[in-house]
Amino acid sequence: FRRAHTLTVLFILTCALGYVTLLEETPQDTAYNTKRGIVASILVFLCFGVTQAKDGPFSRPHPAYWRFWLCVSVVYELFLIFILFQTVQDGRQFMKYIDPHLGVPLPERDYGGNCLIYDPGNETDPFHNIWDKLDGFVPAHFFGWYLKTLMIRDWWMCMIISVMFEFLEYSLEHQLPNFSECWWDHWIMDVILCNGLGIYCGMKTLSWLSLKTYKWQGLWNIPTYKGKMKRIVFQFTPYSWVKFEWKPASSLRRWLAVCGIIFVFLLAELNTFYLKFVLWMPPEHYLVLLRLVFFVNVGGVAMREIYDFMDDPKFHKKLGQQAWLVAAITATEFLIVVKYDPYTLTLSLPFYITQCWMLGIILVLTWTAWRFFIRDITLRYKEIRRQKQEHKYEKDKCLSNGDGHSSILDEQNGNKLRERKL
Repeated sequence: FRRAHTLTVLFILTCALGYVTLLEETPQDTAYNTKRGIVASILVFLCFGVTQAKDGPFSRPHPAYWRFWLCVSVVYELFLIFILFQTVQDGRQFMKYIDPHLGVPLPERDYGGNCLIYDPGNETDPFHNIWDKLDGFVPAHFFGWYLKTLMIRDWWMCMIISVMFEFLEYSLEHQLPNFSECWWDHWIMDVILCNGLGIYCGMKTLSWLSLKTYKWQGLWNIPTYKGKMKRIVFQFTPYSWVKFEWKPASSLRRWLAVCGIIFVFLLAELNTFYLKFVLWMPPEHYLVLLRLVFFVNVGGVAMREIYDFMDDPKFHKKLGQQAWLVAAITATEFLIVVKYDPYTLTLSLPFYITQCWMLGIILVLTWTAWRFFIRDITLRYKEIRRQKQEHKYEKDKCLSNGDGHSSILDEQNGNKLRERKL
């Protein structure tokens, strides 16, 4: 039925596109015809994928919605591969086919400079530094971290990613000027107000979703109009709820997986800024916003697939398709940045920044070795030593009671029991 439905839709769509092209005279503009042909090809592929792609873990508002974003992931990855194989000049000028205003070098805005919260030298507006920082990126930070919290569903992981990105901005401000910010812009406006408030609201939403009663009654079985409207709104909430319990310290496998998730999140965040820099896209351009909307939709599915694979590897034997696509897209974006501007990426870090990162890496590796290797060996040695002391005490007690034969049997049984445990 699904294949027949797909063929019917594809046939209707193809006929409609052909009918449109026959009605109008084909323009003699090669660029216009090329763009129109590419858009039509993408529409046909999306129509095929929405009906034929494999369903993901989400079923609300409709499985076809998530299949659509899976197909968009494939299209975006193919677009990135095409950009990757162009020269730097051709790749930047190719963006003009999407928007004629692109392909022009843009000045980077520096958020540093005068970092006085209260500037007594400016009598008309002594708090002008604060008002200058309150631009459109403030609500973007808040809503971004609100949605990221809904994806990750863990307070500590969100806070670690938020703080780590501020450290990355400190470390890379010699490469990108817009990473240069005042200290209170980093820690008060970003971490505490925007990111922290977004994470707090996201956790409150997660608490409501985990306590909400899920009753999916048919729309036409609800007698009142108010109930019908409420049911339509709840169609955009999850069908059921799964609470994420990452437990990174429970095993080495989960610890490495959580570290990998944090690394990919940070790399995707950095790609946002570096792609704008190398492809000459202004921060307020609609392509930047579309990319963020894309990652919001595909990131939630990818995180659920990763958690299912980690939590129940016997049932979920393979990592989900959306998770693989997100990882491939993030890697391809990074390769584009490396190819288009290797000079900026190879600017050496300041010596004190290098020392701080080396110290942090050493601390993480030391804690990993202690938690998953040294600590387990120590606990196992202490357990064996305790068992030997207990058996020695029982043996001495039996000998003092004159029951030597039973003590020998107990010792043999104890040795067999220890061998089985080991």
